[in-house]
Amino acid sequence: MSVDAAVAALRAGRLAVVPTDTVYGLAADAGSEAAARALYAAKGRDAIQPTAVLFASVDVLLERVPELPAAAARVSRGLLPGPLTLILPNPGRRYAWLNVQRPDALGVRVPAVGGPGRAVLAALGALVATSANLPGGADPRRAEDVPAEIAAAVDVVVDGGLLPGTPSTVLDLTGPEPLVLRQGALAAEVVLARVQALTDC
Repeated sequence: MSVDAAVAALRAGRLAVVPTDTVYGLAADAGSEAAARALYAAKGRDAIQPTAVLFASVDVLLERVPELPAAAARVSRGLLPGPLTLILPNPGRRYAWLNVQRPDALGVRVPAVGGPGRAVLAALGALVATSANLPGGADPRRAEDVPAEIAAAVDVVVDGGLLPGTPSTVLDLTGPEPLVLRQGALAAEVVLARVQALTDC
């Protein structure tokens, strides 16, 4: 079964392509710096660039980043799961190799994904993932949209059917005001209104 094969590969420090709630992601074990470097080599980049960690749930996020400030934890619980990437304070510098220039910040996602993508993420707890495309290429909505170069670099491509195809909206919560860095699956005004409601509580 592809889920079992993907879980075994990821636990062994190898790569897999897994479906999320937005696009297909090129994934590695979030706890392995070597696996993250292999991911970026497969992606066609020379060095690790800031990349989000996908957590199985907000509870897992809080377990693995226990130093997360209370305000950030509250907003995370209010916004996730969903097609959002949150840039959060990271005072413990967890997963520091994923954001070398800003190790005190961490991109996190808790995708609202079911099926095989959910099963893989639940087994690992946390994955580092980036869209399974080549730089500048289209975000893959189907398993067959994954470029041959990436498919050849992974152990398993987990087929989760047709995905929405719009990447996550990226929201930076490390500054004095929330800042939308990329509008994606959720409109910026909707996200900012939800953050305001949560911080007014």
